[in-house]
Amino acid sequence: MAIEIERKFLVRSNRWRDLVQPGKRYQQGYLWSDPVRTVRVRIAGDRAFLTIKGQTDGLARSEYEYEIPVIDATEMLATLCVSPPIDKVRYRLPCAEGCWEIDEFFGSNAGLIVAEIELDRPDQPVQLPDWIGEEVSHDPRYRNSALADRPFSTW
Repeated sequence: MAIEIERKFLVRSNRWRDLVQPGKRYQQGYLWSDPVRTVRVRIAGDRAFLTIKGQTDGLARSEYEYEIPVIDATEMLATLCVSPPIDKVRYRLPCAEGCWEIDEFFGSNAGLIVAEIELDRPDQPVQLPDWIGEEVSHDPRYRNSALADRPFSTW
């Protein structure tokens, strides 16, 4: 089984912007989402993926991801998603522990910037850069599936 272990944080300053290369545009929508599982379709640049994630247990959950044709993903985003797709740009910043992924949201989630880091184990120590703010790993409002249903602009 594939396991995803990640920590998620709010971003409190723009100091990260000078450290990253241009980001990649993501559009993603949810075909199914409940507390036990999510099924997501995503277009990331010129590639597309179908992802199934299991229930979160602490910082970990099962994750299965499969590349699909972009044309299929485009049709799914337009016709099958249970809420409007999320629009964001993802920036990557390598670090000693792996790689920070910084998501800058647009549309109804504009103004939200979140950074996450995938880990090898839940208790793995992480050196937090000075631009990292409050940890929101355990706050379900910051899950992308939740942001699709209840956008940041409605809080």
